[in-house]
Amino acid sequence: MSGAAGQAPDPRTTVVVITRDRRTELLRTLRTLRDLPERPRIVVTDNGSRDGTGEAVARDFPDVLLLRPGRNLGAVGRNLAIRHVRTPYVAFCDDDTWWERGSLRRAADLLDAHPPLAAVTARIVVEPSGEEDPVVAELRDSPLTGPDWLPGPALGSFLAAATVMRVDAFREVGGFHAGLWIGGEEELLATDLLRRGHWLSYVPELTIHHAASPVRDSTARRVLGLRNTLWFTWLRRPWRSALRRTGYLLRTVPRDRASARAFALAAAGLPWVLKQRDPVPADLEARLVALERARRSSPARKYVG
Repeated sequence: MSGAAGQAPDPRTTVVVITRDRRTELLRTLRTLRDLPERPRIVVTDNGSRDGTGEAVARDFPDVLLLRPGRNLGAVGRNLAIRHVRTPYVAFCDDDTWWERGSLRRAADLLDAHPPLAAVTARIVVEPSGEEDPVVAELRDSPLTGPDWLPGPALGSFLAAATVMRVDAFREVGGFHAGLWIGGEEELLATDLLRRGHWLSYVPELTIHHAASPVRDSTARRVLGLRNTLWFTWLRRPWRSALRRTGYLLRTVPRDRASARAFALAAAGLPWVLKQRDPVPADLEARLVALERARRSSPARKYVG
């Protein structure tokens, strides 16, 4: 099938979507992805939906590879999907986000041109307002430096809803960590990529749109995000930095039940976290310190410091 506007399809990228109980949003996203000129292959992991999501996808999008593990795998649903990916690149996409026309092709061009580049993260546009997501400023103003060939600012992490990644690099570090489940799960994966010499970059010429689903539990997501921030800190930061970071969070997060629950969950996971603890070397720790300082003033980090 030929692409839209006379462009040939681009076989280099597969789009991976995880979803749970967001049938309406997912169907809209799949319609938009299907109409992209790149005509990407699409893999959807349905994390145990109970609203007919899986049935609707199977009926309306027979060309989409639908995976139904029968339970909520969280971010690990992406790992399951990537087992079925045969293209060199994977574009992550949430069920309430969709890629701008031409962005997947441009991302693949950049990854083709720069083998040490593991991932490119796009500018996020909030719909229906058309404004940039607050996190975009954090990406654009990243304090990290990198080689001159990078297509944009060097990053220390990425956003799974807005990133195209090299599949071999993803597999090299084992994908998303099952222990974190979901909520800020990108930070650990990004750090492990950096540790192996890969680069991450923000590329403003790439665009993804986000129409936030009303089907969300923001408090539960905040609990998981703070818990995972703590677990990442204890897994990869040297002890001095880990203690400093933990103390900062204790002083600055909202003093409410959600924060208390997050700290309790984090403490409960200490046995497995300490068993898997593997601090980063000094050069990478210096980059993480720079990121930590920059994020303290980011409006996108108001819950976790």
